[in-house]
Amino acid sequence: MWASFCIFAILRNSLMNNNMKKILCFITALGVFASSLWADEGMWMLPLLQKMNGKAISQAGCRLTPEQIYSINHSSLKDAIVQFGGGCTGEIISGEGLLVTNHHCGYGSIQKLSSVEHDYLADGYWAMNRSEELPVEGLTVTFLEYMEDVTEILEKAEKKARKEHKGKEDFEILVAEAVQAEYNRIIEEAENNNPHCEANIVPFYNNNVYYLIVDKVYNDVRFVGAPPSSIGKFGADTDNWMWPRHTGDFSMFRVYADKDNNPAPYSPDNVPYTPKQHLKISLKGINEGDYTMIMGYPGRTTRFQTSPELQFQLEQNDIRIAARTVRQNIMMEDMLADPKVKIQYASKYSGSSNGWKKWQGMKLAFDKLNIIGRAEKEEAEFTRWVNSNKKRSEKYGTALADLNASIDGMRDAYNVYTTLSESIARIELFSIAQTFIGSLPSIEGNDTTAAFEEALLATSELFKDYSVETDRKIAKALLEFYRDNSTPEYYLQELPEDFSTMDIDAYVDNLFDSSAFTSEDKIAAVYNEKGLAGLRKDPVFSLAKSISKIVTKIFPAIRTYQGSLDEARQKYTEGLLEWKKGQPSYPDANFTMRLTYGSVKSYSPKDAVIYRYYTTLDGVMEKEDPNNWEFVVPAKLKELYNGKDFGQYAMADGKMPVAFLSNNDITGGNSGSPVLNADGELIGLAFDGNWESMSSDVMFEPDLQRCINVDIRYVLFIVDKFGGAGYLIDEMDIVTD
Repeated sequence: MWASFCIFAILRNSLMNNNMKKILCFITALGVFASSLWADEGMWMLPLLQKMNGKAISQAGCRLTPEQIYSINHSSLKDAIVQFGGGCTGEIISGEGLLVTNHHCGYGSIQKLSSVEHDYLADGYWAMNRSEELPVEGLTVTFLEYMEDVTEILEKAEKKARKEHKGKEDFEILVAEAVQAEYNRIIEEAENNNPHCEANIVPFYNNNVYYLIVDKVYNDVRFVGAPPSSIGKFGADTDNWMWPRHTGDFSMFRVYADKDNNPAPYSPDNVPYTPKQHLKISLKGINEGDYTMIMGYPGRTTRFQTSPELQFQLEQNDIRIAARTVRQNIMMEDMLADPKVKIQYASKYSGSSNGWKKWQGMKLAFDKLNIIGRAEKEEAEFTRWVNSNKKRSEKYGTALADLNASIDGMRDAYNVYTTLSESIARIELFSIAQTFIGSLPSIEGNDTTAAFEEALLATSELFKDYSVETDRKIAKALLEFYRDNSTPEYYLQELPEDFSTMDIDAYVDNLFDSSAFTSEDKIAAVYNEKGLAGLRKDPVFSLAKSISKIVTKIFPAIRTYQGSLDEARQKYTEGLLEWKKGQPSYPDANFTMRLTYGSVKSYSPKDAVIYRYYTTLDGVMEKEDPNNWEFVVPAKLKELYNGKDFGQYAMADGKMPVAFLSNNDITGGNSGSPVLNADGELIGLAFDGNWESMSSDVMFEPDLQRCINVDIRYVLFIVDKFGGAGYLIDEMDIVTD
């Protein structure tokens, strides 16, 4: 039964973890010197800053050296930057472990701590002393210790293995095992040499370059405070990805450590973490053209993708948009009708809708900016370069054709996978049953009362944020969606009725009424009557078995063609690096720390329209709509505004700044990243991109692409004047001139 639920996870993992490819060394291709580049484009790797960007960032206005930004042997700016919760960025802003990130990055943690009685999302929260800081179970922050290029080491291990095992049966397997052994050795050695650290080897440039990354992960992180959602999420879905923006998108946490400043599980005895470095905060303000740089953990870009891949991406996005529209509409309807459901589904809805809106903007940007046409032009030029040399033609000549063939081969099966994963797999009843059954011993004979209690405990957190009636409605709609958007070949089988004609509403009602996994009480009742054997026979598993058969049918094609696609993509990227040798080069984002530099900059989205580079609190008041939950303005904020009570945080003209634009190159994962001035001082938090450049993950658009940042002066104004937590300001290093 467990395998039925695991099949989606297995498929996802398979798409990311293919057989070991041949490792190629690109030290020469990476060793370009970008001294003449004043580019805003680029998510640059920190170990290569001196070689690639040292002169360029100085010419752009930076007053720090690359060594002050990233150093292995000395404290540097990178020591103040963390990966927050695995999907965002945060920064340390005091010598006592105080951390700031985006409100939407802390959203899930704040939601987890909230209840109808204490709704920290709606009302906000500020700890007025250390004892009021709230532990967040499961939240981690990760500090980068260092990165080291190990491509050459792995390449030598591969060459040695190929020589030793030449002519043997299972040659490729033996070579892969030898390289894997070297992987393991490098990681083990790094962790032995760096106590309390975790080491991983991460691929770059589509598996052409490999870096050892050593991190230190802290898992006692406590919620310090955040404004109410009416500030931290002001504008919600309507303003998401839009400029002008007036969102106070920030939240604060504190990192705790043991008495030796090392990572430790939560304990009342833990103390605030003492960082190697924390950021100074500038109240000097910003002007058009000022130097800016952002350090953080950008998640995923696809700037090496080809036109067939981009077209395929749009096709998958269309499926995702359609399915999420159905699910989100039901979620929002129930959230607006019930305060409890609003808390339970706030984070789920936010996480879903962010991608949903981005994909819609991406489709529009692809068309308006001719993204696919421009990719086709580059591919044609690449092909001419390849064909002009026999040796290159033999090496790279089939890469693009192989890419296209792989995508064509997997298209139908992958469309089914996406439709399944965005529809039926989103029914929460599955997740609950999956969590419970997955927590039991794999061998039924080991079933015990203790095993049951452990499995029930594992599901309790899911039930806290679960509305069975909302899930029932979603299940009906998503089963209908799947039937309407798949062909009979992939219809669910072995259900009580023919899936093509069955009454889905009646089927779902019967499923939810008869399943034990709709509440903890029902699980306990079935266990008391029939034991774990009864729970293993729950009717939800019949549906799971039907889904499993579909996945089993599509899995071989996806696995086969994904493998060939990865090989072709690696070869194409190798060719691109050779073709553009000597030009500045950075790999696609992959949740590793990067630096991007640029400047404060306005932009023109269309003819005769110019967007100024900053917004003020005036705009919040202009957008106020008491009848629209997205644009409600708190009474206290209006009081401060009307009294012009902005303190030291106002601009020279007396207005209160809220957000500003820069042309830094960011993507998802950069949320919460520090925006730094030429002296490395904090001036804002990156939190969004703009609608006109939703294709930026594929191609950088210098005239249009902008990073939307909340001004640090607005952050401190809300903490101090609105939140009444001015004591936090006292532990920060504030720079005013």
